[in-house]
Amino acid sequence: MKLLLRNLLLSFLLFTFILIPFKALAIENSTFSDNSCSKAACDLRMEERRLWIDHVSWTRSYIISAVASLEDKDDVAQRLLKNQDDIGNSIKPVYGEEAGNSLAKLLREHIELAGQVVDAAKNGNKTDLDKYNKLWYENADEIADFLSSANPNYSNKTLKDMLHKHLQFVTDQVVARLNKDWKADIAAYDKGEDHMIEFADILIDGIIKQFPEKFK
Repeated sequence: MKLLLRNLLLSFLLFTFILIPFKALAIENSTFSDNSCSKAACDLRMEERRLWIDHVSWTRSYIISAVASLEDKDDVAQRLLKNQDDIGNSIKPVYGEEAGNSLAKLLREHIELAGQVVDAAKNGNKTDLDKYNKLWYENADEIADFLSSANPNYSNKTLKDMLHKHLQFVTDQVVARLNKDWKADIAAYDKGEDHMIEFADILIDGIIKQFPEKFK
């Protein structure tokens, strides 16, 4: 009986050692043989998704710090602003230095206005809240205008709708935290993160379509 169990165990281990390398090779081949996603295209998608997820995650960190008046508020704000520069830098290989800097500038304005919206909401200053919220949405439209002018594959309306929805998810988080509705806050963040991944994919698909030779 012991001999039988030992032989079965040896057979299982031998099968495992043979199967795992072949399975790993199959996964690798299936990943890089897919013509719909070259290595360059997959790298772009992973990088842009990471940057835009960082955008929502550091925005959330800032909201938490600002609403609670935490000591790390300014440091978090600087990290959030760096993310806007990172996003601008990420498009420079295809659109050039000037375009990347212009996008970063618009995104920095987006964050600065968001900060003013948060402060006004926290302080209950309706006049400032209405003022900065209006400017915030106008900035979102400017970002959509800039992107759609750079790439004919982008729908200006779609980009504006996506950015406006992003602002709403951010607003929902601020309101939820001010009301100490933690479940609503978490739900708004989760929805906002999924939404931003979708937004990133729209941008990525447009870039690949505009510059197919770079992503073969």
